[in-house]
Formats: sequence, structure tokens, C-alpha cells
Amino acid sequence: MSASGGTKAILAALTANAGIAVAKFAGFLFTGSSSMLAESVHSLADTSNQGLLLIGQKTAQRKPTEEHPFGYGRDRYFYSFVVALLLFSLGSVFALYEGIHKVQHPEPLTYAWVAVLILLIAIGLESYSFITAIKESRELKGGLNWWQFVRQAKTPELPVVLLEDLGALVGLGLALCGVGLTVLTGNPVWDGVGTTCIGVLLGVIAVVLIVETKSLLIGEGASREVLAEIVGELERGRVQRVIHIRTQYLGPEELLIAAKIGMTPAMTVTEVAAEIDDAEARIRAKVPAARLIYLEPDLERGRSLTP
Repeated sequence: MSASGGTKAILAALTANAGIAVAKFAGFLFTGSSSMLAESVHSLADTSNQGLLLIGQKTAQRKPTEEHPFGYGRDRYFYSFVVALLLFSLGSVFALYEGIHKVQHPEPLTYAWVAVLILLIAIGLESYSFITAIKESRELKGGLNWWQFVRQAKTPELPVVLLEDLGALVGLGLALCGVGLTVLTGNPVWDGVGTTCIGVLLGVIAVVLIVETKSLLIGEGASREVLAEIVGELERGRVQRVIHIRTQYLGPEELLIAAKIGMTPAMTVTEVAAEIDDAEARIRAKVPAARLIYLEPDLERGRSLTP
């Protein structure tokens, strides 16, 4: 799950959202639709978000320093967290405000066909971005379902882009319904209702992203499956048992492993050192993300801490 994060998907989303934001805002100026205005802000926020994700990928590549000896891999988690906050503040809160305002003070639409045309074009562009993100995610997803992938992925960018694109497509559908019902019924309140629904949708997506990226930002360990592989490789040699082990992702492609291992009695210092080197090599061959491994040899003294 900790492979490089889909730059292609981010660039596809950035290009699509920039064009869509301009088109939607032009549509709002023509029609006065609050749904179009909410969607314009939504697409503008998404465009900024993709830019932040790219910045996070770039800054995470900086080399370790004395102040940050483990490097800057978590920059990608930080910028993904900022994206989630922006999606909530710029997207959800604004849409809710605009929707409630238009429900309380409805205004008639003009040139509604322009809004419908722009929304249909936007659906096409967002679909392209969404399909690109799905293709980029499939290799990392493996046998997980999509919800499990969003919850467990250590690469933050792809879940963010996937949920943003999904939210954009559903939001466009809601905006289309709001404009369509306004035209069919002649009641502009429906436009405000559609805008309010968009705000609720963006709020739900933002909260999910905030929770998941916060978990990565403060530090997540390896999954049960990966941890079992690590322990299995450690215990293949002359290690009697893993007494104590801790893991933490320092970035999507960098896993820190620290373990206390019970060695076979009467081993010489040279033999212990050689066994530790072999164990590290076995782990890295099985789990490529395991770049930092610290093993402390010890003699087992009763029951160990649960890994």
C-alpha cells in the first residue's frame, strides 16, 4: 500500500478542475444560479487542493537534515490534511451559506440552458479525472474494496483525489437537479436546495478526509498483514522470537521498524551482527518500504509485549 502516489491522477484532476472552475463561474454570471456559484467555488477549491498535493510531493523529497533526521516524508500527509480542511472551509461552508441564503431569498434564473450545458461538460471532464484516479489506484488497492483502500492507504494523494472527484460528480448531479427542477417548476427555491445538498456532501467528504489524513499525520504503523510478514522474516533465522516490535510510517514509502529480538543463546558478537544483517535484508526483500530498521538483540525473559 505504500507505493508512489498518483501524480498522473493529480495532474488530470488539476487540469480538469481549472477548466471547469472557469466555465462554472461564467455560467453563474450568465444565470445567477447559486448552485453554479457553489460549484464554481468547489472547483476552485479542488484546483488549489491539487496544487497543494503536488507541493507536498515535491517538499517530501528533501534530504534529511540534523533537525529532521528522518526526512520530510510526512509533508505529503500534512498537505493532504490541509486539502481536507480547505475542502471543508471553502467548499462545504460556502455552499451551505449560499444554499440557505437562496432558500430564504430565492432569485429567478436566467439562461438556464447555459448552466445545464456547462454542467454536462463538467460532468464529462470530471469523469475523465475520476477514471484516471481509479486506474492509478487499482495497483495499490489490490484485493481491498474501495472503502478499505481509502481507510488503509498510506499514500494520501490517491484517496484524496478519488473522494474529491466522486464528490464533484455527485455535486454536479445535485446542481443539475437543482437547476432542472427550478426550470420545470418555475420555483427558484430548488436551486438553493441543490446548493445546500452540495454543501452537506462536501462536508461529509471533508470530515472523512480529515479523520484519515490526521491518522497518517500523527503516525500509523504497518497493517496486521505487513506486520506478520516482518515478524515471519525475523523469525526465519536464528532469532528465537520477536519479543517486542513497533512500526511507523515516516512517509508513504518509508517504514520505520524497531524490534527487540530473542537470539539463540551462546552466539558470538560476530554471529549476532551477521544475523541482524541477514534479518534486515530478508525484511527489505519482503517489504520494500522498510528502509529504517533497528534491531536490539536480547535474551528472552518470560512473556513479551504483544507486537
